[in-house]
Amino acid sequence: MSEYLLSKQENETSIPASPPPRNRRKRLRAILIGSAILCVFLLGLGYFVFLLNGMPPIRLVENVNPAQVTRLYSSDGKVIHELFRYNRIWIPYEKIPQHTIDAAIATEDRAFFEHWGVNIWGIPRAMLANLRNMRIVQGSSTITMQVARNLYEKIGFERTVTRKLRETLTAIQIERTYSKREIIEMYLNVAYFGGGSYGLQSAAKTYFDKDASQLTIKESAMLIGLLKGPNWYSPIRHPERALAQRNQVMHNMTVCNFLETSIYDTLKAQPIFDNAEGGKRENVAPYFTEYVRQALNKLQDSLNVDVYEDGLQVYTTINSGHQLAMDSAIARQMPLLEERVKDHLKTWQRENEIPDSVYEEKSEVQIAFVAMDHRTGHITAMVGGRDFEESKFNRAIQARRQPGSTFKPFLYSAAVDNGYKTTDKLLNQPIVINNPDGTRWTPENFSQTFSGPTSIRDGLRMSINLIAARLILEIGPKVVVDYARRMGITTPLQPYPSLAMGSTGVIPMEMVSAFGVLANEGVRVAPVSITRIEDRLGNVIYESHPERTEVLSRASAYIMTDLLQTAINRGTGGRARYEFKFYAPAAGKTGTTNDYTDAWFIGFTPEITAGVWVGLDDPSLKMGRAGTGSESALPFWADFMKTVHDSLDLPNTQFKQPSDVVSYDICDDTGDLANTFCPTVIKGEIFNVKNFPTQSCEKHTGAGGRAKGRTQVF
Repeated sequence: MSEYLLSKQENETSIPASPPPRNRRKRLRAILIGSAILCVFLLGLGYFVFLLNGMPPIRLVENVNPAQVTRLYSSDGKVIHELFRYNRIWIPYEKIPQHTIDAAIATEDRAFFEHWGVNIWGIPRAMLANLRNMRIVQGSSTITMQVARNLYEKIGFERTVTRKLRETLTAIQIERTYSKREIIEMYLNVAYFGGGSYGLQSAAKTYFDKDASQLTIKESAMLIGLLKGPNWYSPIRHPERALAQRNQVMHNMTVCNFLETSIYDTLKAQPIFDNAEGGKRENVAPYFTEYVRQALNKLQDSLNVDVYEDGLQVYTTINSGHQLAMDSAIARQMPLLEERVKDHLKTWQRENEIPDSVYEEKSEVQIAFVAMDHRTGHITAMVGGRDFEESKFNRAIQARRQPGSTFKPFLYSAAVDNGYKTTDKLLNQPIVINNPDGTRWTPENFSQTFSGPTSIRDGLRMSINLIAARLILEIGPKVVVDYARRMGITTPLQPYPSLAMGSTGVIPMEMVSAFGVLANEGVRVAPVSITRIEDRLGNVIYESHPERTEVLSRASAYIMTDLLQTAINRGTGGRARYEFKFYAPAAGKTGTTNDYTDAWFIGFTPEITAGVWVGLDDPSLKMGRAGTGSESALPFWADFMKTVHDSLDLPNTQFKQPSDVVSYDICDDTGDLANTFCPTVIKGEIFNVKNFPTQSCEKHTGAGGRAKGRTQVF
């Protein structure tokens, strides 16, 4: 028994005693609390990192650089177009009207100048309003917080606690970085005003077609009112709402003592817009501005810019006066032409049982019209079609149409440059020509008449096809192709004799540029649409350097110019003189294709070259007898040229005769130097000094009696 008790005592002393139950609970609680704190800390840290990851980097806050509009300017300093992803034009604080700033503060953040980015007292007020309505009906955003979410895409616009915290932290950082004046400037430049307009300046242009610096009180109030809901308060879609919201903003201004009550009472009764069309902006030279946009797309990689976001200033060659003159000429002349063409096409409609809707579309006459300063290559006006909104296809630079007789100056230039004299004669009689492909070509004169030997001058003056056909056979089609290439034609040209009558399609702008070679004393200047580009800070990042190439001698260019002057003064272009009263020194050429499909007129003065093509987009349709170059195309050209010379004060200077061109009186019968017995004399005919008549007329010597009559041809 004693051994048993001793063994029991030893066993009891060898087993450790268990802690009291209370101590175990304390230890467990401590572990759980520590774990919870750690979890909360880790979660909080993770959430904080998540918040920071969704916030804009500090460098972006300190270097605000929002996307801005690229603006296109005419040569006379007018804004003609804007390119953008975000329609924003930055306006400095100094140019923002004070009443605009007052309207923003009174409506959006009355404590703006007191808080440090967050309005503490505004938060509970907004929370109570939201609790009462059981949904978010009121925000507590300050102007600075709105800047934060408008300026930085990472913050976003979702109505969540996370977004709000990010917005708050960014706003605090903005307040630490910028002054109140800088913040209100940013706010009014980055806010969205609807209608695709970002920033006050773009909004002022969109709705009122004026600079923001010129906004009136009621206009500023309307724009600030849009910030509450650009679509809901749109003055275009919801004018009643916009009016009520504008008046509410002005009322807010009176509450804050920014606006006198008497002024408010007067302004609130006034309409939103002072004219029926509101802020409708004119679309200036849309075909040209699209042409420039495409050119900028090609340049942006080499310039390391984004033309849609970098706020570039692009200075173009378009002259707003020339463009207006061109648009006006089209507006005056097109209805007259279209009436004649539609009447002609009525027969086609009846014979083919064409529905009226198809007829209306097919019978719409189209136009390509380009004007250039041939001395610089600057495109001063461009129209590529009847309506840019209906058809973006730019016929001035994209269409390939047969030029008809407007191609003949390339043929005659080749002849003159290779020793032909203006008095040389060819037979104006029918001819059959075999083409290289085995086909036969039988050219005809437009008048369906013939005559005897005809001079080169008269052949071009009256656009006689048979003279041109014989001339190209003598010179060779390949030579003519070479001269057309040198003068600027890039489209494929078949070296067939029919090329003399413009049998191959060409691009209107290239034709105008090529005619400019003659006006520019034989020097080709490649077309230019952009003169320079500046970045948003005014640094020049691009300047054009026109390509100048001498492709004809000065003598040949002047002789050709003189020949084409004859075509206007007493030839196929005579309507410009006797009907349109355009009297400035000018040279030009008509063009009409087979069956009256295409009609052209291209001409120039010492200052400007312009060309017109008119026709139907479907080349299988004809314009009828109205579709000649003289009847259809020349009126547009003459109307435009008269306006730019007479109304826009372009000088009426004479073409300069170079020293290597001489003039003599010539016997029209023999082509020799005239004497007193020659019955018909060409007065002052011009020649290259290297190639002129040296022999006096021996046919008319006076033997058998003096000529009874004497005719002078000028």
